[in-house]
Amino acid sequence: MHAANLMKAITQKDPQAEFRVWGGDRMREAGGEVVKHIRELAFMGFWEVIANLRTILGLIRYAKRDLLSYNPDALILVDYPGFNLRMAEFAHANAIPVLYYISPQVWAWKQSRVKKIRKVVDEMLVILPFEQDFYRRHGMEVSFPGHPLLDEVIPKKKANDYAAFRKKHLLPDKPIVALLPGSRKQEIKRMLKSMAALAPDFPECHFVVAGLSSHDPTTYDACRHYDNVSLVSDETYALLANAEAALVASGTATLETALFGVPQVVCYKANPLSYLIARQLIRVPYISLVNLIMDKPVLREIIQRDFTHEELRKQLRQLLYDKNRRAELARDYAALEARLGGEGASAEAARIIVEKLRT
Repeated sequence: MHAANLMKAITQKDPQAEFRVWGGDRMREAGGEVVKHIRELAFMGFWEVIANLRTILGLIRYAKRDLLSYNPDALILVDYPGFNLRMAEFAHANAIPVLYYISPQVWAWKQSRVKKIRKVVDEMLVILPFEQDFYRRHGMEVSFPGHPLLDEVIPKKKANDYAAFRKKHLLPDKPIVALLPGSRKQEIKRMLKSMAALAPDFPECHFVVAGLSSHDPTTYDACRHYDNVSLVSDETYALLANAEAALVASGTATLETALFGVPQVVCYKANPLSYLIARQLIRVPYISLVNLIMDKPVLREIIQRDFTHEELRKQLRQLLYDKNRRAELARDYAALEARLGGEGASAEAARIIVEKLRT
């Protein structure tokens, strides 16, 4: 999503720009020639990476050959550090300018990566306000064009049609609880069953799962056992614009939910081995982007062993019916949006990149 919006913004400033991409459908729609689709690259977790290591190493070798064959004027990397930092080092060694958009979360773990970034990345653009200070402490100046989510969310909030969404999906006239179990199949399998099991405890509400049509329909079988649970695919923003509360798997979705002003609880359950390794390596006080940006526990985080039916039910009831809690979240959400810099992040990032390449 962010890469596609960046491509559109670059094209507005340089209509002759051409893109060869490793990404998804939105990047293709933005004019990119897709070499590898993102669905082939979605490995998350320590054990999952080890299990797919041969495939990943093969993709890296392929990417290097393809980069040299295409010989671009610049390589723009978007997040995904395990793969992209290897590509940055390779491109730098072959005199291809490297621009990195959306910094790897080196502030969370492997801070030593900053040394490599400083050496092989020509321009770093960050999207979280505290990242500028982090890099400055490590002797590197970076650009903060703002967070591109606001370019997506604000127009969607303004354009929302509440009645049309309910009518389109035959939803009853009840408060909607959004369930966002993640975008990767392994996350959905771990999260959705427990999320959907809350439905009988809240018959006065209707639960709607934010699905993805790119997954096999059986991925969402856990939500099909309840009368007051529906599955809506590829309309997460429309769902959030209509939701009264949400249960959200940790990740960017927590930030999206906050920008829509929806009271939420953050949930996550990882592979046990991956979780144990992460506990040893990751040095941040929170897992939610909202809490990290605000530097305080704005959202409740229910992780691993705490991810139980009783705890989920307790937290959801508070989100739905505790007026003080809802008002507190509304205030924190407003402060969060102000910190993220407003609309125009994609255009500003494009300006920085185009000017960098023209110098």
